[in-house]
Amino acid sequence: MHADPQVEHRWLENLLGDWTMETEVDMGGDTPMDKTFGTERVRLLGDVWVLCEMEGGMPGGGTAQSQMTIGYDQQKKSFVGTFISSCMTNLWVYTSGELDDAGKVLTLNTTGQNFAEEGMAPYQDIIEIVDKDHRILHARMLDENEVWQEFMTTRYTRRK
Repeated sequence: MHADPQVEHRWLENLLGDWTMETEVDMGGDTPMDKTFGTERVRLLGDVWVLCEMEGGMPGGGTAQSQMTIGYDQQKKSFVGTFISSCMTNLWVYTSGELDDAGKVLTLNTTGQNFAEEGMAPYQDIIEIVDKDHRILHARMLDENEVWQEFMTTRYTRRK
């Protein structure tokens, strides 16, 4: 079986390359925003998946490694993927995702542990292409009032 790349797969090529990362995390309460730094390498797996391999600082100290996979499922007509990190025990599964009409913003939907209270909560990782050398990842959670709360922003700059 051979998967023919679609327009959506070609969009993922915007992510390819070596990047530096600057992340701001809202730890909640009166705690000031925590800023961390890291690197990411994004490569293709065949013609239809991207693998994002990150290493960087964690809020409060230490280093974490993370991996994200993103592809486009032609049958579901949706972007899909996964996220894992050395500092977490859960597997985040992107069950659906779509591009905005301008083709600049990819919103990936998942469900995970609610860090504010017990139980699970909806999350979104939103990848915004600023230009060929800059992108932003916005991570947000749907709170108990059904309002999206952004808790992390990562700015990526392509390494030359």
